[in-house]
Amino acid sequence: QVQVVESGGGAVQAGGSLRLSCAASGFSLDYYSIGWFRQAPGKEREGFSCISSRDGSTYSIDSVKGRFTISRDNAKNTVYLQMNSLQPEDTAVYYCAAGLTYKCQPLTIATIPKYEFDYRGQGTQVTVSS
Repeated sequence: QVQVVESGGGAVQAGGSLRLSCAASGFSLDYYSIGWFRQAPGKEREGFSCISSRDGSTYSIDSVKGRFTISRDNAKNTVYLQMNSLQPEDTAVYYCAAGLTYKCQPLTIATIPKYEFDYRGQGTQVTVSS
């Protein structure tokens, strides 16, 4: 089955950490840029980080910069999102998406939720309690 699947979500206390995985099956992630977005209860979807397929460059919005880190392991066909110093406002369903033509740049992060990615996962819940 050709898809990306997120995993690693869960419930943590404020200040805790989680590592999300975005694993691809049925295709190689090597040439795909990856975007992450999230949707909190009652709020619109928010793009917050991406990693480029071209050179591995990563970009994030200010609210997660310094706390969230994206990395990719092409050998495992997986992209990781390390989330540290989690806060209650980070509570959301987290999604990854893979795109051959998506250009990961600071100005494109906000467009992630609406971009026509080739593959998009079903999401994983992250809940942060105070």
